[in-house]
Amino acid sequence: MNKLYMNGKWIESASGRRFDVLNPASGEVIGQVADGNAKDTQKAIQAAHDACESWAHTLPKDRTQLLSDTARAILVNREHLARVLTQENGKPMHEASSEIAYAADFFTWFSEEAKRVYGRTVPSNVPDRRRMVIKQPVGPVGAITPWNFPLAMIARKVAPALAAGCPVVVKPAEQTPLSAIELFRVFHDSGFPRGTVNLITCSDPVKVGNELLHDERIRKITFTGSAEVGKFIMKECADQLKRVSLELGGNAPVIVFNDANIEKAVQKVVASKFRCAGQTCICPNRIFVQRDIAGTFSETLAQTVKTLRVGDGIKSDTQIGPLIDKQGLEKVKTHVADAVSRGARCLIGGNTPADQALRNGFFFEPTVLVNVTTVMKIFNEETFGPVAPIIAFGTEKEVLEMANSTPYGLSGYVYTNDLGRAFRVSERLECGIVGVNDERPSVPECPFGGLKQSGIGREGGSEGIEEFTETKYISFGID
Repeated sequence: MNKLYMNGKWIESASGRRFDVLNPASGEVIGQVADGNAKDTQKAIQAAHDACESWAHTLPKDRTQLLSDTARAILVNREHLARVLTQENGKPMHEASSEIAYAADFFTWFSEEAKRVYGRTVPSNVPDRRRMVIKQPVGPVGAITPWNFPLAMIARKVAPALAAGCPVVVKPAEQTPLSAIELFRVFHDSGFPRGTVNLITCSDPVKVGNELLHDERIRKITFTGSAEVGKFIMKECADQLKRVSLELGGNAPVIVFNDANIEKAVQKVVASKFRCAGQTCICPNRIFVQRDIAGTFSETLAQTVKTLRVGDGIKSDTQIGPLIDKQGLEKVKTHVADAVSRGARCLIGGNTPADQALRNGFFFEPTVLVNVTTVMKIFNEETFGPVAPIIAFGTEKEVLEMANSTPYGLSGYVYTNDLGRAFRVSERLECGIVGVNDERPSVPECPFGGLKQSGIGREGGSEGIEEFTETKYISFGID
């Protein structure tokens, strides 16, 4: 099947073409999906446009019911969805299963937020006027989602859009279209009205993306991906003053102070750094450790990383899966080679695995680097791989200067048992999200987004639904 979904129906692409989906653990073709193009995108946009008025005027309680039903259906299909996700993304099954639950949580949270899109009355300064402010849906939304969390990122965009009363057209990453298709099967079975949810899978994101960016019927773009593409989207939307939400790349600092519990800090850093083989936008990219504990921390981290099992994510004992594709693997190799050539040292890892069973996949060994400096690529660029670079520091002032010396500001982490320091450092880190002794701060009920070149807007929390609404002021004369 694996067709496009629009106006409540599964259809083939206008061209009739399909494209292959690969398993990054083996390089094997695991399926084919419809290859959408500009003409298909226009059909989907028209379907969303046609559904806009009726969906905007659907009672919030009815939207709540549909979103709540969707959350339950996702959990009912959790094992199947996790298996599909692992096969096309590569992450271990236990991580995929957690992602499915995370996706369901967004539908649960925003099912309730649908009933809490409040306006207000404003006291008038004259007796014959009444002032009212209301919130209304922004209109049809184009959602462009990444491959690293192929199901959760759709949920994080689609759930608040639907809750606010906005139909959506979703373009998933070309590497991971199968997860999107399975989620849309859930939407279909949950009974969403025709045109409210539409899906365009494609091998060429430019053709589909350009239609979403330039068609005036799409009133908002929500995107997760690289800063370079985010900047392009913002420029292309400028002529229409089209609303955008951009969740872009990061270069997350982790700061481990000498009063932290080293064993606990190591465990938390490993859990965050090596999730999805280091391919998360909020994973630690630069690990700053206070100089007097840097040696102990580094050795403890290396010993822990040494125990991580690399393999096909479908196997129950796998802890580190493959990178998404050859391009991702080559980037990691380049960053490690550059660091070593400039004086860094590998305590563990640093190569592709020697296991012949993994030779056809895009695997890289979990790696710990020490003697990392600010001139290395791995310090200045987002690696997006299973490499933990350690930088020693002396003072609080010094580490804050290094941590903030990046154009990105998505997430940061602080490990300390000093309450005053926790407040000082978390407030001074130039990040939209800070985890203090917390390796996984992202939850549906709190806002997610970055500062500087890490993006615009917020997803999650009460702020998440506001991104899909317009504010209207109405003044009544009552004489």
